[in-house]
Amino acid sequence: MEPEASVIDKVTSELRRARHDWREEQGRELDLGNRELPSNQAVHNLVDRLCAILFPMRLGPPDLTKERENQFVAYSLGTVERDLVAQACLELGYAERNQRAPETLQNEAGKLVVDLIGQLPELRRKLDEDVLAAYSGDPAATCVDEVLISYPGVHALIHHRLAHAIYNAGLPIIARIIAEKAHSTTGIDIHPGATIGRSFFIDHGTGVVIGETAVIGDWVRLYQNVTLGAVRFTKDESGSLTKGEPRHPIVEDDVVIYAGATVLGRITIGRASVIGGNVWLTQSVAPESQISQASLQQR
Repeated sequence: MEPEASVIDKVTSELRRARHDWREEQGRELDLGNRELPSNQAVHNLVDRLCAILFPMRLGPPDLTKERENQFVAYSLGTVERDLVAQACLELGYAERNQRAPETLQNEAGKLVVDLIGQLPELRRKLDEDVLAAYSGDPAATCVDEVLISYPGVHALIHHRLAHAIYNAGLPIIARIIAEKAHSTTGIDIHPGATIGRSFFIDHGTGVVIGETAVIGDWVRLYQNVTLGAVRFTKDESGSLTKGEPRHPIVEDDVVIYAGATVLGRITIGRASVIGGNVWLTQSVAPESQISQASLQQR
């Protein structure tokens, strides 16, 4: 049964009032006329097209042929550039409460996007190394193509490397939308600010959390339900959480962290160390350490 017109009018009015109260409490303009923030739907579409540009014959349209591959990439780059500039303009304008002229925002967004597009070839080469690391590290993998098109850890990492570049360009909202898209489909939560080295592999993946200021070296392997998190949060004089402080672990090269391990705080996991399953770690460990629940109990 459809609601009566009087009920719809009442709910519409109450929702309008709720929006008005929120904007008034936050000191926002009540009638800006246009959209203020990047669109989730538009950003999701953009990142799907970027994935297809990076791997056209694997993540591109199903009817694509090698003869049309370059044409597809060139056309897609043009549409991505245009649409990403539009979303970047929204974020830049929102961050500055539209204090600058639209033409100025358009020019800045255009420069940012051109620089981002210029990074795609190097990003593709890094992702090739990640795919090879996953294939080499998983005896169940039958070929590199299987890894690329089906492994959630690789899917999350493609999104992260795109999101990290966009985050470093000064567009954290768009970057976070991309990260959360991957999070929702893979169960892997990587903040776009996290720095991840080459040949990175997340095996199985579900439940992995990597915090904003985490720094991960080369040839690192994580298993499911690993957390690289913060042990505590500092507050400023007003009682608000301090933003941007280094609070997540540094994981050096060739480290393996097994399933269920929780590594917290700005500590360092030394090169070539192995962290056992279900370990709770809040202290730095030397290079080539072998850490298990038993070794921690002995300490």
